[in-house]
Amino acid sequence: MDKATYQQVQALSRMTVGELRERYIDVFGEETRSHHKDFLLKRIAWRIQALAEGGLSERAKRRAEEIANDADLRIRIPRDPVKPGLMEVRRRSVTGRLLQLMDTRLPLPGTLLVREFQGRDIVVKVLDKGFEYEGRHFKSLSAIAKEATGTKWNGFLFFGLKKSKRPRNQNHESKGSNE
Repeated sequence: MDKATYQQVQALSRMTVGELRERYIDVFGEETRSHHKDFLLKRIAWRIQALAEGGLSERAKRRAEEIANDADLRIRIPRDPVKPGLMEVRRRSVTGRLLQLMDTRLPLPGTLLVREFQGRDIVVKVLDKGFEYEGRHFKSLSAIAKEATGTKWNGFLFFGLKKSKRPRNQNHESKGSNE
């Protein structure tokens, strides 16, 4: 963090709630409903740093989207004067889950998976849909493991993305594992 940004963030701790609410308008361009000093301090400090150094990375935004897709939806009951529990309220309320777009065991698209097998490196690129190995497209890691080794493998286990219930054979250790 540069010196000017650091000084701005430090100055926040000496402000009153009213001053923090004014500063919130300056950095966000809208009023806040909050009167909670710690909340305002953290939000304003984050925004000052984001404006100075840039916001979240694309990777962080994608990860946040993954987490949001995995969460249950909650929609508030309308504020009209209908008593809770009535059928009308139940008909207007929606619950459910968003579709999961990608297997959570997989790293983000663009990641390279590297596995040493019998003295050679097997390098696989994770794509939005599928994988790339030696310039060819594959639908699964298991297909790549079979192509590379000549034997059937669970692709997640072969590339170290799934923990085994039993210890691995010494001949099939992943690169970088503890021996």
